[in-house]
Amino acid sequence: MSSTRHLVQMANDIGNFFRALPRREDAIAGIANHIRSFWTPGMRENLMARLRDGDHDLDELPREAVRFLLEHPAAQPQQTTGGDAG
Repeated sequence: MSSTRHLVQMANDIGNFFRALPRREDAIAGIANHIRSFWTPGMRENLMARLRDGDHDLDELPREAVRFLLEHPAAQPQQTTGGDAG
């Protein structure tokens, strides 16, 4: 499995964890926060590049989280009160 394919799988796994949140917006924010907080800049950039290149292997929630990261590159990670397996 290529390293970027592995990143997609990891993002989808994170998405599956946050899918349990009742609000879609909270799930997307949780995924984005986890990726921003715990992934290296190179990992994030590789995943963002896959999305920019039209990768359709990302599930809906992680795809929206990566789009958020692309649109808000300067946003800082938020401390969560729970629910983040990180």
